Amino acid sequence: MNPQAQTADTLIHPGWIVPVVPRGAVLENYSIALTGDRITAILPRREAEAISAARVLELPGHALMPGLVNSHGHAAMSLLRGYADDQPLMPWLEQHIWPAEAAHVSAAFVRDGAELAIAEMIRSGTTTFSDMYFFPDACAETAQRLGMRCQIVFPVLDFATVWARSADEYISKGLALRDDVKHSALVTVGFGPHASYTVSEPNLVQVATLAAELDVAVQIHLHETRGEVLLAVEQNGERPLDSLHRLGLLGPRTQCVHMTDLGDQDIALLAATGAHVVHCPQSNMKLASGTCPVTRLLARGINVALGSDSAASNNDLNLFGEMQTAALLAKLSSEDATALPAVEALAMATINGARALGLDDRIGSLEPGKLADLIAVDLSQPETQPLYHPLSQLVYACNGSQVTHSWIGGVQVMDQRQLTRIDPSALGTRTRAWRDRIHATHQDPR
Repeated sequence: MNPQAQTADTLIHPGWIVPVVPRGAVLENYSIALTGDRITAILPRREAEAISAARVLELPGHALMPGLVNSHGHAAMSLLRGYADDQPLMPWLEQHIWPAEAAHVSAAFVRDGAELAIAEMIRSGTTTFSDMYFFPDACAETAQRLGMRCQIVFPVLDFATVWARSADEYISKGLALRDDVKHSALVTVGFGPHASYTVSEPNLVQVATLAAELDVAVQIHLHETRGEVLLAVEQNGERPLDSLHRLGLLGPRTQCVHMTDLGDQDIALLAATGAHVVHCPQSNMKLASGTCPVTRLLARGINVALGSDSAASNNDLNLFGEMQTAALLAKLSSEDATALPAVEALAMATINGARALGLDDRIGSLEPGKLADLIAVDLSQPETQPLYHPLSQLVYACNGSQVTHSWIGGVQVMDQRQLTRIDPSALGTRTRAWRDRIHATHQDPR
């Protein structure tokens, strides 16, 4: 804490501050000062009264907490929300999603889809997201224009798509994007090889080599289903995680998404390499992909973050929902009501996500010196009353609609639930135009 700060751009007086670090702390009658893009002080309200601020915000009944970190998704696929529901994973992809993408995905599709996703994420408390999708330059431009923080992991595939024709072209275009945004305060860029079954070993080795040379993140869909793992063993004689380790792709900058089929040897390997796991509970449940053994991973010291996956398979990007689902699913699958308590679920959606993305020195908790990425959550309404434990209430009773204010790098992107940089009416018009276009060319699978 820094009680020496005498001036600030913004001074906020909430009911509670839930800083996440230290774990489980809840500060009552404390205030927070923001100057520029940073948190400059967290101190008792009586001491904060001495600070001269350009704006003073009284938020009684609100909890102030770090903005949520959505560690895996495909933002532009929000334009396919509800398009092919109630389908198994591979038929969903091969018969519905991939054909629709081949026909409609473009830079314009990605710009509008990413804006729709960002609007939804801000309104439900997310201030940082990770994105793996085509035309990543369009997503990066949209995020910067709207003031949203993101990690872009550009896709790498063996086959041609609307964005590139070969793995070499995916990588070349992705690295060009990395050069373009290297000075951005909001966007970081890494590699996004889609999966071990869609990227050949030579191309995975190329990704591993370049990622190590550049010291950047690698995110990959991995062990998403038991069938994927069994097929890999039949074809290659080893599990996908072992293949990635042999190829040099497992390490502290690796983000392994889904991870529903894990044995003891897999968990030991993750712990030994320092790789991160991104848990997407609602998407995994909807596609019947399996259950990530979160409690076993956390017990071994493995960092587990939360992701929503796309709105096409979820069908929302709401991290409050993911927190609650992760906690309840962990309890059900382990038959232990004490498994994944609220404090751990909240950490997965904040500091653990920041750590997985390599941003935990900047975001993920409310601490002086860190970037001012924070949200205010109204706990005074009937849905969250009576209030005994603010932290538990955030995880088990909130659904995202209680988020009233949001700041990213000290810039307010939502004020009293009104987006400050997005016109919902204009966005809605463009979204409906995409729906009509897709409807006109593809029959609904239901």
